[in-house]
Amino acid sequence: IMSAVKTEDEITVVEREMKEFWTELKSVYGTEQINQTLALRDSCKESINVLSERWSKKLKEGELMIDKIQEYRNEILQQNKHISENEKHLTEIKSNLKREEEQKKELTDSIQELKEELMKKKEIISSKNKATKERVERLCKSKELFEERLGLEIRRIHDEQLQFIFRHIDHKDPDKPYMFTLSINERGDYEVTSCTPPLDCISEFQLKVRETNNFSAFIANIRKAFTALSFKQTT
Repeated sequence: IMSAVKTEDEITVVEREMKEFWTELKSVYGTEQINQTLALRDSCKESINVLSERWSKKLKEGELMIDKIQEYRNEILQQNKHISENEKHLTEIKSNLKREEEQKKELTDSIQELKEELMKKKEIISSKNKATKERVERLCKSKELFEERLGLEIRRIHDEQLQFIFRHIDHKDPDKPYMFTLSINERGDYEVTSCTPPLDCISEFQLKVRETNNFSAFIANIRKAFTALSFKQTT
């Protein structure tokens, strides 16, 4: 813009100088010289007009170029803003993905711990079940001995329980059954689940067999208690 102003000032100065020159020339030279001078002036004017148009065109082109540059600047600023927003959004996404990965790892670790704990519990339960079955098997192997010496019948019933049936206790009715049911609980201890007829001392016998693990004495004591109960009932 300053260059265009400067150009216009130069044109004004040239025109003024031309007028002064024309006035001075008119007073000194004749018509022919004046005509030549006029032709020269017209030629100068035409050159000046061409130059002026050329500079005016360049000035407009320059202004358009400035507007275009400003437009490009605004677009670049807008693009930079979008890029900044996208980078911020991308950072948030990365942060969320990182948190999700951490949560996934924690969940995977927890699941693995639960699996290991479950496996240990299964092993413990399996071991207890195996021990219970082995103990029941040992009791069943003693069946003939108990039946022969104590008149005892042993039956395996539901849930790995054993039913012990005593006979030949009531001399008036030798076939009358006196029975109790025995199981092995989760802790691996003997537990009497039923007793017919009921005995007041059954809890004491149960506690003693848990302490001593003397199962033969446990059976003998229950038979003695049934015999004593039968004697009381007949007297």
